[in-house]
Amino acid sequence: MPKDASKTAQLYRMVMLDHLCPYGLKSKDLLEREGYEVEDHHLTTREETDAFMENHGVETTPQTWIGDKRIGGYDDLRVHFGLDAPESERSDTSYQPVIAIFAVAFLMALGLSWYSFGTILSLRALEWFISISMCLLAVQKLQDVESFSTMFLNYDLLAHRWVRYGYLYPFGEAFAGILMVAGALTWLSAPVALFIGTVGAVSVFKAVYIDKRELKCACVGGDSKVPLGFVSLTENLMMMVMGIWMPIRVYLIG
Repeated sequence: MPKDASKTAQLYRMVMLDHLCPYGLKSKDLLEREGYEVEDHHLTTREETDAFMENHGVETTPQTWIGDKRIGGYDDLRVHFGLDAPESERSDTSYQPVIAIFAVAFLMALGLSWYSFGTILSLRALEWFISISMCLLAVQKLQDVESFSTMFLNYDLLAHRWVRYGYLYPFGEAFAGILMVAGALTWLSAPVALFIGTVGAVSVFKAVYIDKRELKCACVGGDSKVPLGFVSLTENLMMMVMGIWMPIRVYLIG
């Protein structure tokens, strides 16, 4: 679709030998996708950039003008085009990390089932979905165990009594998840999953549904914006289910 030549924007961004501003590139790409002809002005030195910011009374680059109106940086540009809400109207919660993790885990489980059995409809696919989810959630926590343990202490009942449990939890979750993916050492992985899942479920239920506390969930790490509630409870219930089901399948059903 041809661009409307009457739509012109001026973009000032840093393009230096040792630095190419990523937000400048994003701004240029967004403007072009919105049908604007971009007058692309490069700021090629630190001195030129500082002088530009001082002259226009701004603290950052890139900066975009549409007509005589200064829009601002990349985030301001997204707000201008209606892609994001203004900062004052944005929610401080987000389920996006959890949706991404569960979606990837689900597709990986289906892929493994197809590879192993020639079908996506298998009981093992469900087991893989839960165990892979455990592994991916553990990875999120292990990126910053210190931060995770701090957020975890807000609601976990065992961590209240034994602080070190907050540091051990992500390792236990990863350990149980990996063994369950492999279908190995069920006698060890099942009790670990059942224990941490049960303690977690009770802790979340008490904090959210009894004490009515509004907290962030540490399920995807210490910098999480996911609200504590259904998601964290689901994570723990899944571990409980696996902790009960896997020994039944391995030792009783065979």
